[in-house]
Amino acid sequence: MNERAANAPPDLPGALLPIWHLEADRALFIGPLGHNAPHAHSVPVLLAGVYGAVRLRIADGPWQRCEAAAVPAGVNYEFDVEGQPLAVLYLEPQAGRVDGLAPFVTNACETSGALLGKSALTASLRELYEARDGAAWAGQSLEDLFAYSAHRARRDIDPRIARALSDLTVETGPEITAQQAAARVDLSSSRFQHLFAAEVGVPFRRYRVWLRLRHAIAEIIAGSTFTDAAHAAGFADQAHFSRAFRQAFGASASPSLRKVRRAVV
Repeated sequence: MNERAANAPPDLPGALLPIWHLEADRALFIGPLGHNAPHAHSVPVLLAGVYGAVRLRIADGPWQRCEAAAVPAGVNYEFDVEGQPLAVLYLEPQAGRVDGLAPFVTNACETSGALLGKSALTASLRELYEARDGAAWAGQSLEDLFAYSAHRARRDIDPRIARALSDLTVETGPEITAQQAAARVDLSSSRFQHLFAAEVGVPFRRYRVWLRLRHAIAEIIAGSTFTDAAHAAGFADQAHFSRAFRQAFGASASPSLRKVRRAVV
């Protein structure tokens, strides 16, 4: 029996729809995916196969197989899991760098700043994914996972950038520009943008798009249409949201967002 057959997900109709769970400083997706073209996230991510190894490549390197990978913000990568479920954990910059995800990757080797190796989360991820009410306790599952790595997850961040990140996440109305954010922390625009990229791993504008995508995803999870979610998050229309999503995730939004499990099952 080959590896894929041995590790195929069980027949649990209705339970295996994707799960999206978003919190202020982290987010989790778990569900079936295919090929995601080269892309780079604005935050560190952990990729972990649920029933087998993940086939991916980092930057321009060779294709490799691993159970889990921790990828820093801004590092380009692609993967192909051929319809198998994949867990992706997103860590916001105020919560930690990629080393906050390192405890979840064992026997790791480094490739272009990413850590590839065995997964310390297989049993937990399978339990969450296979549970019919998994969407309801995804938050508790994340809490338990990060209790395991808490000694490495948190980090000090320049207080000026920390304030800018806080403003970005709580601001209502028109988006804050880099110039406005810089003025609020008494920095020149050029110095602020340099410091922001150094602390966060991606430029200010790119991270702001990431927050808009998070907002749209949250709206869709809550039941909004793609069009309404796009408008609520500040995109001009659904097409604008779709282009931004494909650029950020390397695939269209539909496979991971068209049908998701609700918190009440």
